[in-house]
Amino acid sequence: MSWLERLTAAYGADPDPGFGPPTVDVDPGVWTESLRVARYELGCHFFDYLTAVDELEDGFSVVAHVAAPRQGSVHSLLLRTRLARDAAAVTCACSVYAGAGWHERETHEMFGIDFTGHDNLDPLLLPEGFDGHPLRKDFVLASRVAKAWPGAKEPGESEREAAPSRRRTRPPGVPDPEAWGPSTP
Repeated sequence: MSWLERLTAAYGADPDPGFGPPTVDVDPGVWTESLRVARYELGCHFFDYLTAVDELEDGFSVVAHVAAPRQGSVHSLLLRTRLARDAAAVTCACSVYAGAGWHERETHEMFGIDFTGHDNLDPLLLPEGFDGHPLRKDFVLASRVAKAWPGAKEPGESEREAAPSRRRTRPPGVPDPEAWGPSTP
């Protein structure tokens, strides 16, 4: 049985073969059970990472990458669950993969997603007293408040048509190309 056939049988759905490892979308209510299936039924004993993606109006996607190392090859899998923006919480995966603890702490700190059952969601990277979640797309960067961004973030958001081109700027001492050559009478 091929790896994709094993995934289909284990999760009862066809994984998205897309670019990279196959991806299986699961309901948030069965997140931990889906990780157990990956570890104990599919042999994905290697936990690589857990992170999130801000999908704006669609909420957040929490993604875990796990793998089943084999001699001469590796079968890997992405498990993904979608969370509503206003209720961004999912069960802690530490009971299945102990290494998920650090990743859940970082994801909680950077995206504000809660991991129910995690006993230590203390900050890892941000200074004490930092307000906000910097990897959310609605987070305002301090550098943009201090100094206006010279280019457009999105089409139509800039006050001017386009940023000045670097090609128009010549290094010091280089004459204007129109002034080169013999003068015409």
